[in-house]
Order: sequence, then structure tokens, then C-alpha cells
Amino acid sequence: MLRSPLAVLLCVLMALCPLWAEPAGEQTAGSVKAIIPDASRNAQPLAVNATLEWNDLLQTSAKGRVRAQLTDGSYLSLGSNSQLRVVQHDAAAQQTSLELNYGKLRSQVVKITQPGGKYEVKTPNAVIGVIGTYFYVSYVNGKTTVICYEGTLSVMPAQGAKVVDSNNSSTGAENTVTVAAGQVIVVGTKPEAGGMPSYSNMRSASLKDTETVRTKNPHFGRTLTFVSIAAIAGLTLGLTQINSSSKPCGCK
Repeated sequence: MLRSPLAVLLCVLMALCPLWAEPAGEQTAGSVKAIIPDASRNAQPLAVNATLEWNDLLQTSAKGRVRAQLTDGSYLSLGSNSQLRVVQHDAAAQQTSLELNYGKLRSQVVKITQPGGKYEVKTPNAVIGVIGTYFYVSYVNGKTTVICYEGTLSVMPAQGAKVVDSNNSSTGAENTVTVAAGQVIVVGTKPEAGGMPSYSNMRSASLKDTETVRTKNPHFGRTLTFVSIAAIAGLTLGLTQINSSSKPCGCK
């Protein structure tokens, strides 16, 4: 029996569907390596070892922080009160696009070697381009702060924004500027009153603000030492008393 043209067309379309479908696993961007609650992915609680996919939205509260590893080996450390979208991460083509809507992000990026490869972090008023480096970006109170620890960055202010503070000669620039290791720039509409802190102070603060290891009680070690000394002293005194009582009394 001959099939109708419509039936034949449907069979052809069904056969082609697997070819059009997105290959499984191609959208994986990385995984979560450490977390300090409260943090979420796409408004759902986030856990260590959770897989990150393209377009995932990571968000942290005032006490939350997240450290993740991308599939190419790059690391992301998201600070508290932050929101980051992993728009794209194609490790083979080395195409990565992140959007920091607000908050603080530290990145350690593997070197780009593929032709046409890119690694970009976008904030509401700037685009940071990376070749392969270690850097920090924050978007707080309408300003993007970029700190380059290692390597080289390119920073392009968005329309209406410019470099309002820097420790190099780029202050006032409205076009793309280069930021080298040890340099800091701030993109916004007007400079902060009081000027910019020193690089060393900003570096220390940025590392601290994106650390995912809980800070230990500074008094814990001291307390433990005192307890240990007291325990050893008590044990020594007890042994001395036992030895004294076990000695011959010398009576005839």
C-alpha cells in the first residue's frame, strides 16, 4: 500500500530529528568545587560537585560564596552578594562568556591558544577580555573594578562610561584599555570621593572577599595550647604523686 505524501514527510522529519538535536553533554560548563551556603543555581540550592550548564545563573547571599572549575581547567570564585550567569563555555573552541550582573568574581583562566578563542566577563558597564591570566572583577554601586594579578587584560567601557580611577595612565579613557599585572582600573561615570586605595590593599581585600575556605577561630589554637599545657601539667603532677607513694617508706 502506498503511503501518503504527508506520511512520508513525517517519517523523513522524524529521521532527521536526532541530527538536529543538541549532542548530550555539549552544554556542560563545569562543576562546583567548594561552597559556603547560602548559594543557588537557577534559584535552587547549590551543592558541591553540582554540574554547571550553559546559561546557569549563580547567586550568593550575604554569607554565600562559590568556587567552580570550568571544563577547560579555569577557576571561578564568586564572592558574597553576587550574581553570575555562565552564558557560554566551550572548552574545545575556547569560547567563554560570563555575565557578572553584580558582586565580586575572581578568575584564574587557562591560556587561550585556539584561533578566535575568547574569554569575556561582562558587567553592566564594561567588557573584560582575557588571553590567559589571573584577575578580579567587581560590579558594586554602579562601578566596575578590575584588578589584574597576573597576565594582561583588555577592558572596554560601555557607552556612557569611562575609566574614572586607575593606577596607570588610563584614567579618563572611554575606549578599550590594557591592564597589566599589578594594575587596577575603575569604570563608571564619576570617580569615588577620596580616591582609590593602593594596589596591595585592594589585592588583599579582593582575595579575602572571594575566598571559599572558612576562616578559623583565631583563638582556637591558643585555647588548645592552654588546655594541652594544663593537661600535661596535671598528668605530670599525678605521676609524681604516684611515684612518691610507691617508694619504700624507710621504716625498719
